Amino acid sequence: MEKVLEYLNEHKEEHVNNLREAVAIPSVSAWPSHRHEVIRMIKHVGSKLESLDYEVEYCDLGNQKLPDGSELKLPPVILAAPKNFDVAKKTVCVYGHCDVQPAQLTDGWNTEPFVLTEKDGKMYGRGSTDDKGPVIGWLNVLTAFNKTGTELPVNVMFCFEGMEESNSDGLDELLLERKDTFFDNVDCICISDSNWMSYTRPCITYGLRGIAYFYAEVECADKDMHSGVYGGSVHEAMSDLIYVMNQLVDVNAKLVVPKIYDQVAPLTDEELASYDNVDFDLNEYAADIKAPKLVHDNKADCLMSRWRYPSLSLHGIEGAFYEPGGKTVIPGKVIGKFSIRLVPNMTPDVVEKLVTEHLESKWKERNSPNRFRVLMVDGSKPWVSELDHPSYEAAKNAFKTVFNVDPDYTREGGSIPITLTFQEALGMNVLLLPMGGVDDCEHSQNEKLDREKYFKGMELFVRYFYELPLAFALT
Repeated sequence: MEKVLEYLNEHKEEHVNNLREAVAIPSVSAWPSHRHEVIRMIKHVGSKLESLDYEVEYCDLGNQKLPDGSELKLPPVILAAPKNFDVAKKTVCVYGHCDVQPAQLTDGWNTEPFVLTEKDGKMYGRGSTDDKGPVIGWLNVLTAFNKTGTELPVNVMFCFEGMEESNSDGLDELLLERKDTFFDNVDCICISDSNWMSYTRPCITYGLRGIAYFYAEVECADKDMHSGVYGGSVHEAMSDLIYVMNQLVDVNAKLVVPKIYDQVAPLTDEELASYDNVDFDLNEYAADIKAPKLVHDNKADCLMSRWRYPSLSLHGIEGAFYEPGGKTVIPGKVIGKFSIRLVPNMTPDVVEKLVTEHLESKWKERNSPNRFRVLMVDGSKPWVSELDHPSYEAAKNAFKTVFNVDPDYTREGGSIPITLTFQEALGMNVLLLPMGGVDDCEHSQNEKLDREKYFKGMELFVRYFYELPLAFALT
């Protein structure tokens, strides 16, 4: 192990350049125009694995059906296994994603989002922490084993996709199809696609919220109109849409959709007490985003609002004017976009029904003659894992060795749709092993990854590999 860690320490700039190379590929899965870039990123990662003596398969997932009815080729999924697979060893399958969220300089970035820019020990760039930093980190670790001639203590397999930021289209079916072949000898799943909860103490993530993503469409005309010519004479779509989107959540972040909270699992005394031990600072949390005031003024309520209760967020309006300056136009059609983060025991199907019924009822009250429809375009269930597993014990020991402190056990407010499929359909324990920091701004402007977190994260991966067989031996 020491040779591997020494190699990683001596090649830090090479590891940064590897990440820089990956960030430069604008692999935005939500932009149909950039699908070829997602595929390029998949091929980029696949070629690295091939150079490290891995058998790499690029699995065809078919086509993606877009909201307008057209179809687009889905990027392939990488399934990779070492050519020297040893049946006597335990096997971990590492999952990661090669796609990123949309980003443009005009969104408010201080630097070009697809140019990795270093400043004060921080590496800024889209995907730096979510999820290219961890993905490239795993590859750097494999390179260190390869270059030093060190045998891996476990078999390490990989599943890398290019649609995680777009609901992992097609991946569920592939995993089920390969359950008894590629995944047959896998003992556990490890994912590094989450972040620390505090500045001082690392964490192991054992739960995620699901998601239901909606479009609310209002159409008043077949084209945009001059507000001086048509203003006051047409029922405007934008006014209707603002009304609709104001019927979803109140000023204190409570959902106002009837019966939505009936699905939420009840809070136990044991769970409530567990929040006291989590290293989480409300003031730091607010200061990171310069929020004037949080919804909750105590730690437990704030954490529960992120982990174990649903939330609803309004994301934007397609078809509306948003650029700098003024434009006196009445949009002919607008699409409001919002999502609900789901928690146990909520399901996308039930949420879709409740939201649709609620908004259609409010639309009827509005009594507008315009055309209206609401549709759920993505949906995934929440995920919670079992902590009593050797993989979690290995991760805890690895964290303690690298950071000299026991990690917190936390849930996250975000969603990784495929975790539940790994757990329920394939029957495997899933662990989230964070590399990124609490203030990395994933999905936001100025996403970054600290250099030190990047390097320490790779050491964590190495030690996790060595701790795994020891933890399994104790069970």
